[in-house]
Amino acid sequence: MGQIDPQPWKDPPLAGGLVALLDDVAVLARAAAASIDDIGAAAAKAGAKAAGVVVDDAAVTPQYVRSLAAERELPIIKRIAVGSLRNKFFIILPAVLLLSQFVPWLLTPILMLGGAYLCYEGAEKVWAKIAHHGASGAGEEKVQDETTLVSGAVRTDLILSAEIMVISLNEVIDEAFWSRLAILAVVAVVITVLVYGVVALIVKMDDAGLRLSQRSGAVATFGRGLVRAMPVVLTVLTVVGTAAMLWVGGHILLLGTNELNLHFLYEAVHDVEVAAHDATGVLGGLVGWLVNTVASAILGLIVGALVVLVMTLALHRRKSKAAAATAAATTRADGTIPAPPSRAARRRDAPADRAPRG
Repeated sequence: MGQIDPQPWKDPPLAGGLVALLDDVAVLARAAAASIDDIGAAAAKAGAKAAGVVVDDAAVTPQYVRSLAAERELPIIKRIAVGSLRNKFFIILPAVLLLSQFVPWLLTPILMLGGAYLCYEGAEKVWAKIAHHGASGAGEEKVQDETTLVSGAVRTDLILSAEIMVISLNEVIDEAFWSRLAILAVVAVVITVLVYGVVALIVKMDDAGLRLSQRSGAVATFGRGLVRAMPVVLTVLTVVGTAAMLWVGGHILLLGTNELNLHFLYEAVHDVEVAAHDATGVLGGLVGWLVNTVASAILGLIVGALVVLVMTLALHRRKSKAAAATAAATTRADGTIPAPPSRAARRRDAPADRAPRG
């Protein structure tokens, strides 16, 4: 009989341990993949809910670069996109996560302040168009300072991005903190790339048309059509962008008042929306949406006009005070220095208790 190894377990455990380790790694990899899939699916769902605001963001942004030289358009869009990512990752994402974790009731009032700012911006553009009739608009647009332009675009993006992120947060509010963070981070990157990618395509379409027009046949005809169409497209987008500010701002305020238990305004709009939906059959969904959108835009215009009025009166008052102070401290309009008071006037203005000389 052959000898039996007294330690038969000596070699098998090494292979068995390695297999077990690899099995554990495979389980962890599958769990990680499933987690990534879940985050991706949740991000897609959350982003879809914010699709309306994404469209508004894409419509608003081209108006900031429409008056720039062609070679400056993409660099400016890049700067705005970088500012948008900074807004999302360094301001909005930490703020909404912390607020949702500790003081969720503050989210609605903060969002309503942002909505009021959007209404103000939209109403201000409407008022500028009405008051100046576009007489000097073109000349002023050509000399816009790029830093000021980017700052204005990034400020507007802050409000729109906050709306996108809060809508997305509402869809994943029941997730754990770190899952919420991962999902909102994915939404932030995807939305930014999508919005500013589309904006870049829109503003460079005329350049593409110019290149196509240098070819022959139908391609050249299509290129020339693009070149002729793009100024009209950008003008339409400017109008849509202004309307979007009023719509989104008004909608934020409409939902916010309902969240704060001031239901009458929301319920009035909702009742009209439902009535329009029921009265129009197959087109009910579209008509109902239009009713809600128009009502939100009207509310946004009213609130924005009130803010513009208050800001204009405050600015006018400040300017009047500054002008009066300047007029008092400078020479008269004819260039002469006011004469010193006469001796009689000085004697008349002297204190009554002053003892007479001599």
